Amino acid sequence: MGTRGRGEYMTDFVTPREMAEMIPSGCKLGLAPDDYAAAPGLVRMLIDRGIRDLHVVCAPIGGMQVDMLIGAGAVATLETSAVSLGEAGGAPCFSRAVRDGSIRLRDATCPAVFAGLTAAEKGVPFMPIRGIIGSDVLEKRDDWKVTSNPFDDAEKIVVVSAIQPDIALFHAPEADRFGNVRLGRRRETMLLAHASKKAFVTVERISEVSLLDDENMAAGVLPAIYVSAVAQLEKGGWPTGLYAEYPRDGQEIEKYARAARSPEGFQAYVRGLGSAA
Repeated sequence: MGTRGRGEYMTDFVTPREMAEMIPSGCKLGLAPDDYAAAPGLVRMLIDRGIRDLHVVCAPIGGMQVDMLIGAGAVATLETSAVSLGEAGGAPCFSRAVRDGSIRLRDATCPAVFAGLTAAEKGVPFMPIRGIIGSDVLEKRDDWKVTSNPFDDAEKIVVVSAIQPDIALFHAPEADRFGNVRLGRRRETMLLAHASKKAFVTVERISEVSLLDDENMAAGVLPAIYVSAVAQLEKGGWPTGLYAEYPRDGQEIEKYARAARSPEGFQAYVRGLGSAA
């Protein structure tokens, strides 16, 4: 499996298809937001192989890749602060699933998602936050609790339970042969990797030189100790875009948004992607 495995490096180097096979049905899957580190190329492979019963965690919001997983019937539970196609409008499959109750929605806010991931990153069971006391969101989350500040009994705070995905999946510009991955200055994907049991990464290219050798770049590099598997998949962020590499393909996302307004249109869109592959 792959060209180099854990016998030589910490990280497995595999093909995209091998990576898709390594993500089991029923797992808790953490996904990065569109326009930054989403991995729609690998997600399409998950749909092709018929993955089911996923608990998807968005870090902190979802877009086209999440909507496609829902449309394909792959999602049982969704934990997110929003799902949107941005300028292309609402996410049709997500909206349909919420209306008909075909997914379990664990509604959240961006700070709450980050708090839960931070708790998992630090190995603690919860993280305190403010700002959602009295909200409808809090009423619907039985895994969040209102408690007293242990240093001031008169003050109430919310404790958010840790969120630990089984696998974090995201796309990045570059990895090196040692398994280090360049993520850049955006920190939510690094947090997702730290919080998850495993991180699977598709990349545009693989460098033979360690990315940690460059002092100017090292702060934005995820060390190999957090990376379980890497697969090279050029344009793996299409059509949602990859920071500092290529922009989102707005026309393609609008095409998807129109097609996915009906289940039949969604299926036709997915079949079209398969025939073009």
